[in-house]
Amino acid sequence: MRQSLDETDQRIAAALIASPRATWRSVATSLGLSERTVVRRAGPLFADGTLRATAERNPIRFPRLVPMALRIRCRPDRIRTVASVLAHRADTLWVDILGGGDEISTLVYLEGTEERNRLLLRDLPATAAVHSWTSHTLLRIFPASLNWGSRLLAEEETERLGVRPFPLSSRPPTELSAADMALIQAVTEDARTDYATLAQRAGTTARTARRRLEALLDDGTIRLVTETDLALLGLSVKTQLWLSVRPSALQAAGERLSREPAVRFTAATTGPANLLVMVTTADLDGLYRFLTDSIGDMEQVTSIETTPVLATAKRTGLIRPGFAKPGRSSR
Repeated sequence: MRQSLDETDQRIAAALIASPRATWRSVATSLGLSERTVVRRAGPLFADGTLRATAERNPIRFPRLVPMALRIRCRPDRIRTVASVLAHRADTLWVDILGGGDEISTLVYLEGTEERNRLLLRDLPATAAVHSWTSHTLLRIFPASLNWGSRLLAEEETERLGVRPFPLSSRPPTELSAADMALIQAVTEDARTDYATLAQRAGTTARTARRRLEALLDDGTIRLVTETDLALLGLSVKTQLWLSVRPSALQAAGERLSREPAVRFTAATTGPANLLVMVTTADLDGLYRFLTDSIGDMEQVTSIETTPVLATAKRTGLIRPGFAKPGRSSR
C-alpha cells in the first residue's frame, strides 16, 4: 500500500470511490483524462492494495442481522492485539483505536441474537486485556452519508461518471435466492469482478448476473465500496462524534448531518448518546470548523463527545496492513 499519491492518482482514486464498478473509459471521460492514462494508473492501485473494492450489506434488508457499535476499553499495551483479534472476526466492519490509545470502537453486524449474546456475554468477558465495554444498537443508518464518495468530485464529474447513489428510502426486505447470495459474496470479495465470473459464481448467465446485481444495488440490499486510506487523498483527520440529541429532533438532526461533506457515516443508536457520526477532514482546523459551524448552531444537540481516531485496523470489512492475525496472547 502506497504512502502517497500524486494529483492524477488522487483524482482517479476519488472517481473509483464514488463509483466502484466504473469502467476505465467512464473514469477517463469523467476526469478529462485519456483511457490509457486511467488504465496505466488505476490497475497498479488495485494490484498493490492501495485501492480495494468490496461490498457491504444493508442491515435493514437482512432482518436477522444485529447491527451494533461497541466501545471497548483495553490495556494500552495490548490494544493493537485486541484490535487485530476484532479485525479478524468475520462480523466486524470497522475497527478503530481511539482517543488516548486505550479504547477501541468497532461496528459489527452480528448474525442474530445468539451471536450478539456470545460476543457480549462470553467472548469479551473472557479477554483479560479488555477492561470494560459499552454496546450500542444501531437503530437507523442515515443513507445520505453513505453517498459521501461523490462529494470528492466536482458535480459535473459526478454526472459524467454516472454515480449510482445509495437509495435514500428503504423497501421492505425480500427473500434472497441462493444465486443472489452468491453474487453478494462474490462482490464482497471483489466488487469489480466481471459479469462472466459473477455468472459462474451464481450459476447463471452474465446477463442475469448483471440484472440481479443492479437490482440488489437499486433496492439498497448492498452497496459497493472502494476502500483506501483517505489520508492519501489529503483527508488526514478522522474523528468519531457521539451526540446527544433531543428525541423529537433525532430524525432531522441525523438527516442534516448525513448530508454534510465531511460526514462518512451517521446512525441513530441506543445509549446515553443517541447519534453516532464519523467525520473526516483535511486537518484539525477543518474539524474545528465542522464542530463550530455545522454542529454549533444545532440547538437540538445537548452534548457532544469528540474522539479522534488514532489508527484503523479494519474498514468496510477489509483488514488494514499492519494488523496481522495475532496468536493466543491477547488474553
